[in-house]
Amino acid sequence: MANSFVFSSESVGEGHPDKVADLISDSVLDACLAQDKSSRVACETMVKSNMVILAGEITTNAKLNYESIVREAIRHIGYTNGDDVFHADQVFINNYLTKQSSDIAQGVDAKKAKGKKTAEQGAGDQGIMFGYACNETPELMPTPIMFAHRLGRELTAIRKSGKAPWLRPDAKSQVSVRYENDKPVEVVNVVISTQHTADVEHATIEKYIIENVIKKVIPASMLTAKTEYLINPTGRFVIGGPQGDSGLTGRKIIVDTYGGWGRHGGGAFSGKDPSKVDRSAAYMGRWVAKNIVAAGLATHTEIQFAYAIGHPQPVSVRVETFGTSKIGISDEQITEAVKKVFSFKPADITKQLNLLRPIYRETTNYGHFGKNGLPWEKTNKAAALRAAIKNA
Repeated sequence: MANSFVFSSESVGEGHPDKVADLISDSVLDACLAQDKSSRVACETMVKSNMVILAGEITTNAKLNYESIVREAIRHIGYTNGDDVFHADQVFINNYLTKQSSDIAQGVDAKKAKGKKTAEQGAGDQGIMFGYACNETPELMPTPIMFAHRLGRELTAIRKSGKAPWLRPDAKSQVSVRYENDKPVEVVNVVISTQHTADVEHATIEKYIIENVIKKVIPASMLTAKTEYLINPTGRFVIGGPQGDSGLTGRKIIVDTYGGWGRHGGGAFSGKDPSKVDRSAAYMGRWVAKNIVAAGLATHTEIQFAYAIGHPQPVSVRVETFGTSKIGISDEQITEAVKKVFSFKPADITKQLNLLRPIYRETTNYGHFGKNGLPWEKTNKAAALRAAIKNA
């Protein structure tokens, strides 16, 4: 019998309350790094009704106008309509940012400190990180999450173009894909919920989304007569964004990564500078995993590694290929090759991926992985991995 199952992944739009918070946090981070590459940033944001609250720890020489940064981020999303309770020019902003703890700083700084066993830069925290890649899509990402992201991007593009003036910023997408013998064969269900103006009929929204978003984005070969479309299934979605729900930085970690397909260490990304291995090491893991698949060493791979705060070397590194590795190559061999080709020290991760620059707003929406142009999406180490395996 064929091994058949259905797997679902979701994505959220730029106007989703949690993503509003993420973009504000990443906008603050980029503003810091644009002026001071040595900035230490852990910026958390909460949004609700007509309020924005900034909290966390920032140590930087950058001179920032936090109000301007916040309002520009909200304006970029599109909360500028006359009836928006959460409006770029009208929100109240509360700033509770302080400096980074000196105890944490001494662990991260590349210098000696009392009780610290090394003068090297250490990890900004303990924790476990995962990276994943597979050959299902051109992006080397799982199919359900890539389809969900593509739907979200298209919906936003239409909204910002003005082609459907009834669209508003808050939105979610979800795609359920049937697999047979571990291959994606059909989409069984698509869910899209989008905020809209009060004067548009549900039937108009439903027809437009199916014809102009879903059927444009998802390959016709993956849609069948049985594919179910659930468009705004509550029947009405006028109250949205921070007016309808509170939003917090870092609450969409599965959307940000692999849609639940690959495992997650639990650490969020947005608002954190690369000394925080929650973010930089997860990017490193994606880079390593993608190069393993690009090198032809496996079709599906996951890497896990872990850190102790203040310590420069990972405490463990493990590669798992789920039985998909090239014949004659073991997971242990791939793990050893990875250790030879890549350095997992926090300072080296930052250097290898050139992370001390304002690139983080590009990552906030529609996943941090599977996007062209980001340094951890390069497959520039595939040849080196093949050579390391051959010469082992």
